[in-house]
Amino acid sequence: MRIDLHCHSDASDGTRPPAEVVRRARERGLDVVALTDHDTVAGWDDAASALPDGMTLVPGIELSCAHDGRSLHLLGYLFDPAHPALAAELARIRDDRVVRAQGMVDRLRDLGVDVTWGMVRARARGEAVGRPHIAGAMVEAGVIRRAEDAFTSEWIAQGGRAYVERYALDPERAVALVRAAGGVCVLAHPRARRRGYVFEDEVIERLAAAGLAGVEADHPDHVPEDRAHLRDLAAALGLAVTGSSDDHGVLTGDRLGAETTAPDAFERLAAAASGGDLRVPDRNREAR
Repeated sequence: MRIDLHCHSDASDGTRPPAEVVRRARERGLDVVALTDHDTVAGWDDAASALPDGMTLVPGIELSCAHDGRSLHLLGYLFDPAHPALAAELARIRDDRVVRAQGMVDRLRDLGVDVTWGMVRARARGEAVGRPHIAGAMVEAGVIRRAEDAFTSEWIAQGGRAYVERYALDPERAVALVRAAGGVCVLAHPRARRRGYVFEDEVIERLAAAGLAGVEADHPDHVPEDRAHLRDLAAALGLAVTGSSDDHGVLTGDRLGAETTAPDAFERLAAAASGGDLRVPDRNREAR
């Protein structure tokens, strides 16, 4: 069984619709895929309605958190999205994403960049507007050649000239919210050094004490030494170890299935969750 527990659709900052994501996951030989768009569950139903035979969808999310002024991402799985406290926080995060993106557009325009809010908004299918949408608009405007060129100190990297801070959850509170909604949390790419997502063992230990269920050790941005260390740390803390592609479609080279999670780790996470169900193909679709 091949399992990928971290990917994105155009409900946030991926490039492909949710239905296409699950179809491509099956084509890549995956049996289980988690849709984990940033701060939104908007793609769940579209993905579930298009599930090909033999595919299971894990409803998930990638939550925006912050620790000591640095972005930290948590993957939440199988929770109730209607849980009042969690739903309120998700709405606040999404609202702030729009305000933040508008602020970055304003700063870019002050820097002489001919990017408009309309150009950015046209690239975002839902409310989860993110920096990749701004980067795409900058490419469209001819300011940069590739979207990744926007993520520098010159433009919209953290601390860059056009960067705007955003509202983000305290990670320990985020874990508590997802658990209260019946879900489980996994720490996403904690050693993605190229992108600055590097968190010390002490942070992972604190999150484990708060109820973290797992750690994403096998990720395209993790070097072998970090993967091995994270596995050892997870074993010491009693955490599940996951592997995921963190696919964003074209932006990341359509790498669904590039990293996978062991079936026993997936089963452990699923058994610990009570807020939502795994989605499987609806065999009555054609009859309706």
